Amino acid sequence: MDKKYSKEEIFKEVCKILEEEFEIDKSKLKLDADLFQDLELDSIDAVDMAVRLHQYIGKRLSPEMFKSIKTLNDVVEAIYSLI
Repeated sequence: MDKKYSKEEIFKEVCKILEEEFEIDKSKLKLDADLFQDLELDSIDAVDMAVRLHQYIGKRLSPEMFKSIKTLNDVVEAIYSLI
């Protein structure tokens, strides 16, 4: 990733991934949405999402970091901290 993205840009990209890859309704995509309860992702979905995020930022989320992610805001903050 050559560019420093804003948190808003990261959020938009994460939402795009969730809409396109997981067919999640746009109305559910809010910063405080729980990935597993509100968005109904499972552990396999979480791995797929980690792979897509790696493609987006060019860096991997550590397993420890990924385990602590519960909400969309957590995803945004984790990506932002890596770039």
